Amino acid sequence: METLSYEKVINAPKNKVWDILWSPETYNEWTKFFAPDSTMKSDWKVGGKTYFLNAEGEGMVSTIDSLDEPNQVIFKHLGMVDKEGNEDTESKEVKQWSGSFEKYILIDFDGKTKLHAEVQTEKEWQDHINSGFIKGLEIVKNLAENNSL
Repeated sequence: METLSYEKVINAPKNKVWDILWSPETYNEWTKFFAPDSTMKSDWKVGGKTYFLNAEGEGMVSTIDSLDEPNQVIFKHLGMVDKEGNEDTESKEVKQWSGSFEKYILIDFDGKTKLHAEVQTEKEWQDHINSGFIKGLEIVKNLAENNSL
């Protein structure tokens, strides 16, 4: 398992950056590099359920391991979900990466926000994840700095 990390300094307050990351109106804009028309559905509860889904409704089922809005959220990935909504948390393929973390930490930085993202991934997904985060966080920065949300 590889741990990849990314940082972006954004000329906007933490609350605005947080809203850009997690609002349904903007989430699919910055995550389109992972999968077009991505959605995230969450009960926003530690230990609850969060789904990261593509346009077909397939994706990952996760839980929130730690939440301190708007400072940080840590997702723990549990498994996959198929188009019918069936969750797979037990297969051999899933067990190889189940329990991996995805972290978002927002730090007040002289009136700006330092956004730190960290993700654990299998080596074969590294290029895809790098591309998604590098392009995606640039979108977050542009939306936060140029949007009057």
